[in-house]
Amino acid sequence: MFKTRVTDLLGVEFPILQGGMAWVADAGLAAAVSNAGGVGLIAGGSAPAEYVREQIRRCRTLTDKPFGVNIMLMSPHAADLAQLMIDEKVPVVTTGAGSPGKYMEGWKAAGIKIIPVIPSVALARRMERMGADALVAEGCEAGGHIGEITTMCLVPQVADAVDIPVIAAGGIADGRGVAAALMLGAEGVQVGTRFLASCECNIHDNYKQLVLAAKDTDSAVTGRMTGHPVRSVRNKFTRKLADFEKNGGTPEEFEELSVGSLRKAVVDGDKENGSFMAGQIAGMVQEIKPCKQIVQELFGDAGELIKHLEQKRGVTIG
Repeated sequence: MFKTRVTDLLGVEFPILQGGMAWVADAGLAAAVSNAGGVGLIAGGSAPAEYVREQIRRCRTLTDKPFGVNIMLMSPHAADLAQLMIDEKVPVVTTGAGSPGKYMEGWKAAGIKIIPVIPSVALARRMERMGADALVAEGCEAGGHIGEITTMCLVPQVADAVDIPVIAAGGIADGRGVAAALMLGAEGVQVGTRFLASCECNIHDNYKQLVLAAKDTDSAVTGRMTGHPVRSVRNKFTRKLADFEKNGGTPEEFEELSVGSLRKAVVDGDKENGSFMAGQIAGMVQEIKPCKQIVQELFGDAGELIKHLEQKRGVTIG
């Protein structure tokens, strides 16, 4: 039922990518999602190439399935990571926070599948022209760095605008979200927040517990003044950032205030001073489960919903 151009492109059982969450998405999490039938991603973040190389090689000891690396293009190490993808023969690269144009020829020549994360139709068209193999259309419901358009509005417009496969991201935590993404024109999903509450996710337990305890209104967006807004779980730190923005601080001062805050969340579990990035669907996450169970439930439940719709309304899908 879930054979799409995404599963064909990536050679996987389920059309799902695990979000490349900085400081979170390590080799262990990526391998667990790949072993579950999707594509796990190692986060490049702002890490140097040697760290990412270690994670790639460790991932290969944990899975023989396809996996990938997410490269944040505003990282000072982006050029080194781009070459590392070729050297290590990484199967899949996703990109964000910039244009991968200058790296794409080399990646294509190396047989790497290139999937940029995009927040708008204009950027989707541009990435298709440059040779992207697929796109992740990420709505502002997502955790971490976000755009301004909702998933419900963004995905169908991108699907209509390009011919390459579209993968929906932002606000997907269960089978209903997967089924909805497919109805909107996507051929796969990218999921981040749900995997924060997985057994294999190597983050501080305080982080997991904040996600589990979150309600529907417990996320906040900060940093719009910098041009790189971020969605996180509300806490003392998000309130501090919001107050700073209201009181007229500069973008440079805001960035200085934010330095190290994600590490404080992921590694230290500092509930007051950490940036606990998570999407609006954190309020739907109630239990820590293995990645394999999460993936199976996402697509098992989506399949049942689609089947029910076919039976109830006489609709045939795919």
